[in-house]
Amino acid sequence: MVMKIYKNANLEKKHHNGVIAIGNFDGLHLGHQKVINEAKQKAKKNKLSFGLMTFEPVPVMFFSKKTKDHRINSLEQKKKQLEKLKLDFLIIIKFNKSFSTLTAREFIEKIIYKKTKCKYLYVSRNFKFGFKRQGNIQTLKKFEKQFNYKNIITKPYKKKYQTISSTFIRKKIRKGKINLVNKLLGRNWCIEGKVVRGKKRGRKIGFPTCNMDLSSYAIPKLGVYSVKVKSKSFNKNGIANVGYRPTFNGQRLLLETNIFGFNKNLYNKVINVSFKKFIRPEKKFKNLEYLKKQIKIDIKLAKK
Repeated sequence: MVMKIYKNANLEKKHHNGVIAIGNFDGLHLGHQKVINEAKQKAKKNKLSFGLMTFEPVPVMFFSKKTKDHRINSLEQKKKQLEKLKLDFLIIIKFNKSFSTLTAREFIEKIIYKKTKCKYLYVSRNFKFGFKRQGNIQTLKKFEKQFNYKNIITKPYKKKYQTISSTFIRKKIRKGKINLVNKLLGRNWCIEGKVVRGKKRGRKIGFPTCNMDLSSYAIPKLGVYSVKVKSKSFNKNGIANVGYRPTFNGQRLLLETNIFGFNKNLYNKVINVSFKKFIRPEKKFKNLEYLKKQIKIDIKLAKK
């Protein structure tokens, strides 16, 4: 069964009186998966449809235009991951000026009650909504009877006493703690994007790279990583550098990936680079010979 994607909350009749989980779900980490599985079980038990409501752009990026490097996954990645979780539908609410001015009560009445007509609403304990984030789980509880839904608060997912959240995972990405990040996501963290033109310096020194902009992704610790690279036509291991290329006095932040045993032109093709382990921080080398020596060492470590 194909997951139906809605660009607003006007659901088809077959998806009314269902179970809906609401949130940003950035990263779809193990905590999010717990919420989704609990809501899915509720839907199954009561023979109801089950869907998820999320917001685009992520509200924090809408309110702070300076916040560029924030996302754990892109909207496209989120859709693909949710399809695997077998939802009946996904609602993507355009987070714009008019939506941001809805009061908490208006959000419940106009969106939840009149449009989705949902029966069960799943949110996390720290869920905030409505103008200036004035609504919270107490607000949802207060209007339950009036607007004919039941609000269910999911307990946070904890690992070794630490609550797993997108904020926590972003911090770990920035510190290069990729092993931990991958455990908390339940899969390898990856960046998907188009290959852009570079200066072809890697090719000149015998290590051709595919270059990508990090766009709105959280920026991992600058340095070298062991990676897996996928596209529609291949799936290979490689090594990637996130940084400014200080040996060449680079100014632009790039993800440069050398794909093992692959030498085709990938300009403008979409590839998916998933991070397996952090090898070393970025550093400036005296000259190209030192850089080449280090790359050979890095490749050996990546292949281990």
